[in-house]
Amino acid sequence: MKAVFKKHILNFKQASGTSRGILRTKETFFLIISKNEKKGIGECGLFRGLSIDDLPDYEVKLQWVCNNINLEKDFLLQELREFPSIQFGLEQALLSLQSANQFELFPSEFTKGKDSIPINGLIWMGSEEFMRTQIKEKLNSGFTTIKLKIGAIDFDTELNLLKSIRKEFSPDEIELRVDANGAFDPKNALEKLKRLSDFELHSIEQPIKQGQIQEMTQLCESTPLPIALDEELIGVFDVTKKSELLRTIKPQYIILKPSLVGGVEGCNEWIKLSQNNDINWWITSALESNVGLNAIAQYTYSLDVTMPQGLGTGGLFTNNIASPLQVKKGALGYNTNKRWNILNVIPTE
Repeated sequence: MKAVFKKHILNFKQASGTSRGILRTKETFFLIISKNEKKGIGECGLFRGLSIDDLPDYEVKLQWVCNNINLEKDFLLQELREFPSIQFGLEQALLSLQSANQFELFPSEFTKGKDSIPINGLIWMGSEEFMRTQIKEKLNSGFTTIKLKIGAIDFDTELNLLKSIRKEFSPDEIELRVDANGAFDPKNALEKLKRLSDFELHSIEQPIKQGQIQEMTQLCESTPLPIALDEELIGVFDVTKKSELLRTIKPQYIILKPSLVGGVEGCNEWIKLSQNNDINWWITSALESNVGLNAIAQYTYSLDVTMPQGLGTGGLFTNNIASPLQVKKGALGYNTNKRWNILNVIPTE
């Protein structure tokens, strides 16, 4: 086998706001493995400022994978333990190489175009007017679960947005989730959760910054609103430490981003531990191109999920990879009449 990697810069259609700042571009890397005229492709979805493997030697590590691609898969994955996005890219590329269809990594009713995955509609931070416009668009598109990024604008303004939705739609009609990305101060986080709970929300993701174990534990114990750990899982590699984290904090949910927690193997480990601790979970993409999103969606479908997942990020970019993935009526599906176009990504030599 031979392997190469290629950097690709994804451009957002419009600047997208989070509590960590405004996103205009997203850097990602494609890993291409070739053997006997066949090629497999995977995406190493590095997320600058968030990924634990956002390190100066990231591309050096990618080149090491290419140089050592003929070593045992298990050895490579172990060596990549602290590079979870490269782990996931390698898993994808090997599955792609072995598959009859380069992009059919987990064959199912999903890849046949006969079933879809319910997802939440994502509302990015911005002005009140901008957020209202997004909410209307998602509702008009048939979404019944909406997730709002909060924590960047005035909290009362955010509460008013939620209030306006609840005036028009009951919890039975529209499920509301919020994601604070760690924006709340532990000193007043519980009070904010109490105010948010007035709107009968499904959950809040990562209300305070990760690493504040005692404070998060107290929040999860006292909260009137289910809490989902997200960033808290990043950088926890050892299975014993994963188990200890869940048993200590006792969250209501965990959120799994394959590119951030070690791909399929990493997610499977977290899922097993969460089930052992009666904790629910769902899977979310992390601004990958359609190559990575395709792998995440197919893997997610294989888990027989029923809860809406966070897989609606494929339409954010102007220069995404053309694919059969499509969002329709609040669900992600696979349109078998559409084709992949990756000529600008996969090297010809």
